[in-house]
Amino acid sequence: MPAQDDEEQGQVFVDESDIIHEVDVDEEDLPDADDEDDTENIEDTDDSIHIFTGHTGELYAVACSPTDPVLVATGGGDDKGFLWKIGHADWASELRGHTDSVSSLAFSSDGQLLASGGFDGLVKVWDTFGNYKRTLEGPGGGIEWIRWHPKGHLILAGSEDCTAWMWNADNGKCLNVFSGHGAIVTCGDFTPDGKTICSGSEDATLRIWNPRSGESIHVVRGHPYHTEGLTCLSISSDSTLAITGSKDGSVHIVNITTGKVVSSCSSQTGSTDGNPESIECVSFAPNFLWAVFGGMDQNLTIWDLQNSSPRFICNHEEGVTCLAWLGASKFLATGCCDGRIRIWNCLSGECIETFKGHEHAIQSLAVSSNLEFLDSVSMDGTARVFEIRDFC
Repeated sequence: MPAQDDEEQGQVFVDESDIIHEVDVDEEDLPDADDEDDTENIEDTDDSIHIFTGHTGELYAVACSPTDPVLVATGGGDDKGFLWKIGHADWASELRGHTDSVSSLAFSSDGQLLASGGFDGLVKVWDTFGNYKRTLEGPGGGIEWIRWHPKGHLILAGSEDCTAWMWNADNGKCLNVFSGHGAIVTCGDFTPDGKTICSGSEDATLRIWNPRSGESIHVVRGHPYHTEGLTCLSISSDSTLAITGSKDGSVHIVNITTGKVVSSCSSQTGSTDGNPESIECVSFAPNFLWAVFGGMDQNLTIWDLQNSSPRFICNHEEGVTCLAWLGASKFLATGCCDGRIRIWNCLSGECIETFKGHEHAIQSLAVSSNLEFLDSVSMDGTARVFEIRDFC
C-alpha cells in the first residue's frame, strides 16, 4: 500500500520541479499562536463591577440617589424606568406607566422622590422603592429634561411644545408655565440658589426667568450668541453664570444678572463637510475657575475662565456625548460614541484611565453620593457601574 511505501522511505521531500514560486517571509511578520486569543480578550474586556440588564432597548438616562450610594435609576427606549441597587442583583423595581421613551430622570435633593420624564409628555413621581405617587400633566410634547428645585419638592421640565413647566411634586399642582421660546426647550435648570430659572432652546436663545412670576427677565440671542439650537446648559455654583453649548459648535458664558455674553469659544475642528460639530455637554468645575465642554469634534476642552482661553484640549477617538465631575476633585469622566469612558486629570490634561465594557455610545453618566461608583448607560441597552474610589 502507498502508505507503507511512504513509511519505508522515511521523510518525503518536494521535488524542485514541483515548486511554482518562492516567497521570502520575515519571521517577525509571522503571527504568534496566541495572537488570536489575545485579540478576543482585548475586545471582551469589561471593567465594570455591576451590569444592569433589565431594559430591552437603548438607554438614555441615569440618575444616582443623593442619599443612598447604591440606588440608581435608569430609563430608555423600552418606555420603562427602573430603580436598582449596585451590588444587589436580586433587587429592582420597574417604573411602569410611560407610553413612550423615558428620556430623563432626577432625584429630589433630599433623596425622597424620583421624577421620570417621557416622550409621551408626562412627568411621573415615585418614591425610592419604586411606588407610584402621581403624574404631572400639561405639556403638549415630549419631555426633554427634568430638574428639581435645590431646596424643595418643585419640578421643572422642558418640553417639545416650546414651553417649560413647574409643578409642586407633593400635590401635583402646576405652579407656572414658561412660554416664549419658539422651538423645543432642549435644556434648562434652576440656579443653585433657587431664585432663577435658565432655559435654552432649538430657537438659538437662552431665556432667564423669574420662577414666581413666570416673567422672562432676559432673552439672550443674536450676535455674539449662538446661531443654531442650544443642546446643553450648566450653571455656576454661585448662580452668577450660565454656560451653553450649541449645534453651531460654539460655547458661550452668560452673566445671569445682566444677560450679557462674557466669554465665547468654538469647537476646534469642523466636520468633513465643513460644517461645525455640535457641542453635546458643558459644565463648570466645582472647585476651579474652569469650564469644560465636549462634542462631536472628538474633543474635551478645559477652559480657563480667568484668561478666557483653553488650558487643555483632550482628544478622543470619537465624539464626546456626556461628562461628569468626580465630586469636587480635579478628575472628570467623559462618555463617548466609542463606548469608552475616560477619566481625565484636569490639572495636567492627561487621560489616566479608560473604562471598557459598553459596546455602543454612552448616553449619560452619574456619580454615586459616596463618590465610589460611576454609573453609565448606553445605546447597547445596558447600565454599567465602574469603581472610581481611587480618584476621589
